[in-house]
Amino acid sequence: MNLTPQMLRSSLASFMLALAVVASPVAVPREASAQIIIGGGSSLNHGRPVTCNQGARLLRTRGFRDVTMVNCRGRYYTYRATRNGARYEVSIRQGDGRIVDTRRTSWRR
Repeated sequence: MNLTPQMLRSSLASFMLALAVVASPVAVPREASAQIIIGGGSSLNHGRPVTCNQGARLLRTRGFRDVTMVNCRGRYYTYRATRNGARYEVSIRQGDGRIVDTRRTSWRR
């Protein structure tokens, strides 16, 4: 089989292209890093522990009115309060002052 100069150049160019593809560095994805914070609501006391009275006062400063303490024992304090015409039951974690649950119980008429 006789190779013409043009066929030889074409074969050489194909070989060089294949070699460049094989020899090129492979892009390896970096390990992803992310900080995932799973939490309920806002921290009322900047992560510091709260007393039951402090929790009620902090809710009042966040727009809740008619705040009444329902349960102030254990790790979670529970309050009933009104905000924007609706009645809520709010739970605050004692250890860091974070709102962990807010449930609307009814609309005030």
